[in-house]
Amino acid sequence: MKFNTKTIHGGQEYDKAYGAVMPPIYQTSTYAQTTPGGHKGYEYSRTHNPTRTALENSLASIENGKYGLAFGSGLAAIDAILKLLKPGDEVLSTNDLYGGTYRLFTKVYEDFGIKFRFVGMENADNLEEHISSATKLIWVETPTNPMMNIVDIEKVSAIAKKNDLLLAVDNTFATPYLQQPLDLGADIVMHSATKYLGGHSDVVMGALVVNDRELADKLYFIQNASGAICGPMDSFLVLRGIKTLHIRMQRHCENGRKVALFLTEHPRVEKVYWPGLEDHPNHDIAKKQMRDFGGMVSFVTRGNDFDKAIRMVENLKVFTLAESLGGVESLAGHPASMTHASIPKEERERSGVVDSLIRLSVGIEDIEDLIEDLRRALD
Repeated sequence: MKFNTKTIHGGQEYDKAYGAVMPPIYQTSTYAQTTPGGHKGYEYSRTHNPTRTALENSLASIENGKYGLAFGSGLAAIDAILKLLKPGDEVLSTNDLYGGTYRLFTKVYEDFGIKFRFVGMENADNLEEHISSATKLIWVETPTNPMMNIVDIEKVSAIAKKNDLLLAVDNTFATPYLQQPLDLGADIVMHSATKYLGGHSDVVMGALVVNDRELADKLYFIQNASGAICGPMDSFLVLRGIKTLHIRMQRHCENGRKVALFLTEHPRVEKVYWPGLEDHPNHDIAKKQMRDFGGMVSFVTRGNDFDKAIRMVENLKVFTLAESLGGVESLAGHPASMTHASIPKEERERSGVVDSLIRLSVGIEDIEDLIEDLRRALD
């Protein structure tokens, strides 16, 4: 089954009760039993819920995985991965990553004795020198948030396997429409399903997909024991979003390309970060592991002026100034004061998140309106 068909049919079946084409919303916490332990596969909705099961089957299908898990948020999904570790273990992470992930790593799990090292992974050949006997997990974002750096998943996977390490890839920006990390050797794929998978800015959810049964069982146990699950209504909304993922991503990519090219030619823009540009440092790797280059674009205005950058995003009319990304509507953000404010300024700037950096989530509106909005705000 090809990808576009999988988004609609992958892992799905008609409702057994009445043949409903869309899985019903099973808005229930518990299920009747004929005898203690005698039930129809469901006993309590923290453990399993039919609507969530339908979503998890879909998630596994579109990522070419065997086991899908849905959580109450992207950070809850990351939290479940970190619970595979124990005090003294070390995580190697990309040095440019979502501020919420950084906060969870450094402000929560460091207090439990987990160590984190943040290293540049754009040249995967340099990664091995950072691995120690304590290293147990490599955490990769690609494209990274917000600098749009590209990491060679296949090469990092080879290094992980050589050193008997788990490799987890945050695939939120790319989505399985653009890249499928399990096929490139990753052990775990993570999504903030709030973003492109849901696609309509109306739900908060996280997801994991794996192929290994033993690893899946550990994560299912953590999911049930910790209880950070999503509800049936949210499961229904993301499942509905997945059914149009391929159509939306085509338009996100088309509009992203045109916005990136417009920005490269604007005199008030100093630098544009989008992996589809030929001068992007890892453009060739992006071409190798991605089907297209996505709708996320970051850029720096000339002069690195904090106040001017703030005024620019405040003056946008079609782009909405807001947290998050991946919805049908275009969003703009100022990472230094929004998504990445929890990262210390020195560390933030070392990875490129300077005061005038602006991140765009390019939506599916008419491109002429988006470009005119940016032109007006920049001018």
